[in-house]
Amino acid sequence: MEMFGWIREHWFDLIQTASVIAGFWTAVYSIQGDTKERRIENLFTLTKAHRDIWWKLYERPELSRILVARVDLKREPLTHEEELFVHTLILHLRSAFKARKLGMQFDDDAVASDITELFVLPIPRAVWERSKAFQDKDFVAFVESCLNPRSELGRAG
Repeated sequence: MEMFGWIREHWFDLIQTASVIAGFWTAVYSIQGDTKERRIENLFTLTKAHRDIWWKLYERPELSRILVARVDLKREPLTHEEELFVHTLILHLRSAFKARKLGMQFDDDAVASDITELFVLPIPRAVWERSKAFQDKDFVAFVESCLNPRSELGRAG
């Protein structure tokens, strides 16, 4: 009986407390849903950017030399368009690297393999060697660790 008396005296406080707790849990649930939705949206945005960049190779066949493994850059120097395209790829990689540092999920081995496959090619490698001085040191260390897996950094980013 004593408990019912206490409830009768403090019913408003109980309802108020229950409302605050319910509001808190509703906010937590909503934030979790928003976070998941934002991550999915970010993944689609990054995928679209990736597709748009690589689509340029189909639209501009003169850029196809970028993916050729045997290119003599002394005989046929890098073109301005090739350099711009590779810079765009580097910026895209840097954005993905930064997104990963901020919590976006990536398959690290797949990213490292992509970087390795791209930068073993003569044109991307030449552009990387010229542009890495303008990149932040964490990103450079990550790319270099992908190119040289025996480095102290490994593939951690």
